[in-house]
Amino acid sequence: MLESLLINMRKFNILKGIPAYLPMMNIDTDMIIPKQFLKTIKRTGLGKSLFFEMRYDDNGKKIEEFVLNKRPYNNSPILIVGKNFGCGSSREHAPWALLDFGIKCVISPSFADIFYNNCFKNGMLPIILEQQKIEELAQYYERKESIEINLSEQQIIFGNKRIEFKIDPFKKKCLLNGLDDIALSLENVKKISSYENEIKKDKPWIG
Repeated sequence: MLESLLINMRKFNILKGIPAYLPMMNIDTDMIIPKQFLKTIKRTGLGKSLFFEMRYDDNGKKIEEFVLNKRPYNNSPILIVGKNFGCGSSREHAPWALLDFGIKCVISPSFADIFYNNCFKNGMLPIILEQQKIEELAQYYERKESIEINLSEQQIIFGNKRIEFKIDPFKKKCLLNGLDDIALSLENVKKISSYENEIKKDKPWIG
């Protein structure tokens, strides 16, 4: 049954928090979650290995200078990054690792297409902003002050300012309602059942 495959994706509307800032370009999926951690098909437990080679030294000790190892950024729900984030091989483990760490929104001047779409399928919001606006938001990282992401209004709110961002209406609907691909299919379960019944009548050998 389709119901057994649901991941219970959380609805996304308003997100508040102090952003973490990692101003590197071309962070690929192997940097986000290295290949040795791809053996699992579970969506949990990957957060501890997020950015593994940047977060830990050769002895497995945390590198204190890395942003996500510092307070309060180790609890940041929002990550600001450089251009072309999520490039490289296609691996759904990348958004899984970010989400398991607690990051629900990534802001970048540009994303790799497959990673960008995988974010939506897993309940994460990727926001594309021009570099100038990225630098404005980075000031709140430096000051350790919260910003707010309002998906309904398609705005980032910080201080007395608001930045609007674009998002595909269908992807927005899915995030607001917590719909993954299976949940979308279940919205048409009556039509699917009706089709299956008709097929059984016309072609009983299929059933």
